[in-house]
Amino acid sequence: MTEQLISCDDHMDLSQLPADLWTTGLPASLRDRAPRIEERDGQPMWVCEGKVWGRWVGKPAAGGSAQRPVKAIYDAYDRAGLHDPSPRRAAVPELRLADMDRDGVETQVIFGPVRQLAADDPEFRAACYRAYNDFLLDFCQTAPTRLIGVPMLPETPQTALAELQRLLAKGGVRQVVLMIANIAPSLADRAWEPLWHLLEESGVVLSWHIMAFAKPGPHIAGKAASAFENTKLFLTNFVEPFVDLFSWGVLERHPKMRVVLAEGGAGWLPWLVQELDHHHWKLWEAKDYWADKGGAELVTKPSDLFKRQVYVTFQDDHVAMALIPFFGEDNLLWASDYPHPDSVWPYSKEAIERQMGHLAPELRRKLTHDNAAKLLGL
Repeated sequence: MTEQLISCDDHMDLSQLPADLWTTGLPASLRDRAPRIEERDGQPMWVCEGKVWGRWVGKPAAGGSAQRPVKAIYDAYDRAGLHDPSPRRAAVPELRLADMDRDGVETQVIFGPVRQLAADDPEFRAACYRAYNDFLLDFCQTAPTRLIGVPMLPETPQTALAELQRLLAKGGVRQVVLMIANIAPSLADRAWEPLWHLLEESGVVLSWHIMAFAKPGPHIAGKAASAFENTKLFLTNFVEPFVDLFSWGVLERHPKMRVVLAEGGAGWLPWLVQELDHHHWKLWEAKDYWADKGGAELVTKPSDLFKRQVYVTFQDDHVAMALIPFFGEDNLLWASDYPHPDSVWPYSKEAIERQMGHLAPELRRKLTHDNAAKLLGL
């Protein structure tokens, strides 16, 4: 197995960000509205315009009780009998790099908070994205071939395009993430075309990531069912927009645009692509079926588009390994999900051996290194 692992889905969480990120990073005219740390019920929390975004771990809760939100890190340190680590270590470059070295990971692709920055004003929210993106790219300059930041694009065609243009002018961006569950309008709208053109022209990879609590639903916090919430959320986050990539001809019109589906699982894709192929066959072989449906823009077989342009991350996923004949050897990207509770850190090599031990060394190297290196130009 390769000694140089590239993990294609890791995180910089809201709870670990610098307390002054927005109070110093936003334009002066917006700083009085900036997200900041305030105490709520004895807990330091991110608060923006009266709305609580989530907790912050940079100082103990009232009464001195320790906060231990980065569970994967703490559990692993406990088992190893090591000193209790800094709660914000994932946002401290030298500590993050040390954790990568401990795990045998050469490079991480770093996604941001998995919850939308919940500012109601779209222009203000876009400014918050810009400030976060600047912090992330500057953070990654500590080790630019090891830390690959994934800036967040706002959720409308115009704001997403403007932010991508700004990021390209700033430099250092290889991949971006669009919070697909909350975009408006849908991918059916041609207003997105300028963004697709720029992604294709620049070579920047587009990605979607599972988004926690993307839309309001039944309140299940504190109930056993909450443990399965993210499993349900992939429907909102992935299935409908994934189908739209094909049904509205987005991939076909932009053959050089590449899309990464991160932390959404892999096992559902073969059936869905098979279903797309089936209906595509009906379009061309059973034209009477489409007589009252106006036809479709899609000419190329969906499975061919998929293999040409779509990549999928996986973590500790035996189902994905069984589906390599469907995906091919080039479209799967291994990830550790550091520093989240279900991360395989710092036992990534053991997890890789557990699920890939039966694969040829050359194939394991592709899944854990070469595919990512080629996609990101590393």
